[in-house]
Amino acid sequence: MGLMHQGSLFDGAFALPPRKPPVLSATVLLAWQERIHCHQARVRQALRASQQPVGQLALLPGSDAMAGLPRGFDPLTLVSQPLNFWRWPQAPNHGAAHYFVVDEPPHLEGSLLLYVGETGTAATRWKGDHDCKGYLAAYGDVLRQAGLRAALSIRFWCDAPRHTVARRAQERALIQCWWPPFNKEMQGRWTTPFTALTG
Repeated sequence: MGLMHQGSLFDGAFALPPRKPPVLSATVLLAWQERIHCHQARVRQALRASQQPVGQLALLPGSDAMAGLPRGFDPLTLVSQPLNFWRWPQAPNHGAAHYFVVDEPPHLEGSLLLYVGETGTAATRWKGDHDCKGYLAAYGDVLRQAGLRAALSIRFWCDAPRHTVARRAQERALIQCWWPPFNKEMQGRWTTPFTALTG
């Protein structure tokens, strides 16, 4: 008498389909980008019009943390670099820095600041795992499905404070000023659906 093999009770019965990016229409995505752009355009206008250091703008009540930034500091005017800059033979950025991930959608008159970060080691911070990389991948997938394009880059300001506490305080103030949608503090504000895909 041979051994009988009992079949698996769960063969494929409960297999979950692979996670796919949500299907969002171009209209929804364009409106989402436009809302962010409107806020950030107001910030830029206030910075240009201000005779005060950015940390003293009425837009940023009590943000003394930004006092170390240059007068009218606008991260969107920094030199852009490709997101894979860290693969270059010579690192273009060194030491303490704030970094800014930016999209330049062709339909907008200006850029979208998607993420603000800080690091003590600008040459290596973007190398390896980073939550923002997952958000950017999901963002790119959703845009492609809707027939839209992204022009992503990263920008560094390498005069950030060397001391972590001061640098992180500036980072928080920058996030509260610019409302970048991929920073966790702002995801609820902008209802950023593609960030859920990375969790």
